[in-house]
Order: sequence, then structure tokens, then C-alpha cells
Amino acid sequence: MIRLGLVGCPLDHSLSPALHSAALQACGLQGRYSLFPIKQVDIQGLKSILDQVRRGELTGVNITAPHKQNTIQFLDELTLPARSIGAVNTIYLKEGKLIGDNTDAPGFLTDLNNFLQEGKTPVWKEDKKMEKTALILGAGGSARAVSYALAITGWTITIAARNLVKARELANSHFHITHYDAIHIESQLSTFHLIVNTTPIGMFPKIDASPWFAGLAFPKAAVLYDLVYNPRETLLVKQARASGLRAISGVGMLVEQAALAFQLWTSQDIPRRIMFDAINNTNP
Repeated sequence: MIRLGLVGCPLDHSLSPALHSAALQACGLQGRYSLFPIKQVDIQGLKSILDQVRRGELTGVNITAPHKQNTIQFLDELTLPARSIGAVNTIYLKEGKLIGDNTDAPGFLTDLNNFLQEGKTPVWKEDKKMEKTALILGAGGSARAVSYALAITGWTITIAARNLVKARELANSHFHITHYDAIHIESQLSTFHLIVNTTPIGMFPKIDASPWFAGLAFPKAAVLYDLVYNPRETLLVKQARASGLRAISGVGMLVEQAALAFQLWTSQDIPRRIMFDAINNTNP
């Protein structure tokens, strides 16, 4: 029997059980996907779950906030993407070793590219010589994955964070850092082609919150991507669309990263449609 799960806190908003239960059923596999709510301070609880993977009691687990980085200390190996990103979201056992991988980066990139192919192509995407610039809100584990995905595809990145120490840990030759406040962001706003929210602001149950600043206009030529997927249309997405921007939430990224993780655990390449249907059959 295949036993999978999600480790993090809070997990009330998670759609992962619905996704992976549908995938298991579609593949004719017996198993279940459970939630393991482990608080940030409960390092022993985190280690206990990972020990279950090591002993084969769990086939594999997903890792979400706040454990995408502190999980690394308990692993035997990291894949190249996970090592480059410095954060893990998928763990499995291979040849007796506990392996940490990151499917967030390819999941984000696939969904972003799918989104950009819809509708009118932005000028900056058509012009191969034009510098592509992105503003990333936040500097946590998800920001690491998004930054990595954009950097390897040629984007110049600005990270807006309240914790500049955390932001500097992400910095390299492609990255700039700015304070997460309206004054600093406004001075650079017109230069951005893509805005990505990697913070949990606006996530269920606090759906009336937005990471964008009141009174601050959106750059007209930009596209907005909100990693929050519950609700499926966040306040940030609504604000951006009302300002004329193309905007999308993180549902597609959720599906893509989940399908990649499922493949690592089961060697089954699940059709994305099955996972999207599972989401559509849950409450919005």
C-alpha cells in the first residue's frame, strides 16, 4: 500500500489530498495521502515523519511551509535543483537514502509558460533581445524555487522582502533586493514585466488580504502570478485584473508540482486533467 502525505503548518487550505487521491485511483493503486501538521518549532516531530519514510512506512512526503529549508538537515542527498534552490518540497527513499527534490520550480515554470501562451503575447516575450524583469514578493522557500526557475530562463529578478537578511541569502548576479514597501517598489515599478507573489497573504481563511499596497498602481505592461491557490481567485488576482493586467493564481503550479512528485513516488505519469478535475470537484 502506498502511503503519502504533506508536512507543514497550517494545512487546512491544502488541496493535495484530493489531487493525490484522484491520481492513486486513476492509476489503480491502493494508497492514501494524509496531512501531517507539524509546527515550525516541532523539529522532533518533523524528524519523526522523515524517519517513517526512511523505514519505508511512508512511500514519500511533500514538504510545505515552514519546513522547506529546515528539512534539509535530515536528508542524505539533494537533487541538483533542490541543492541550487536551497529548499525541498518532495522527499522519497532511493537505494536506502533519503532524497530531497524540488518540483516547485519546474511546476511554476511550466504553468507560467502555459499561461503566457494564452491570449495576446506580451511585447517583452516576442522581443528576444529585451531584458525580462520580474518582481518577486517574499523571500521564503517558494520564492527560492520561483527565483531559480526564472533565473535559469534568463530573467532579471528583484526580490521585495521585509526580511532583507533572508532576501540576501537568495541573491546572486541575476538578483536585486528591495524593501517590501510601497515607496521602494513604486520607484522601480514601471520596469517590471512579471510580478509573482510567493507570500501566503490572501490565502484561506484570510481571503480579504492582499500583498499589494493600497493606492499603488500596477505596471501596465506586466503579468501577475499569485502562488496562492485557495481561493482560486485571490484578492490580488482580482485587483490586477481590475487594473487591466493578465493575472492567474497558483492552481496550475499546484497541479504541475503535484504530478511531478507523484511520478517520483510511483513512476506513474498522471494526466494533469485528472488532477484539475479533482480540484474542480472540491469546494472553491
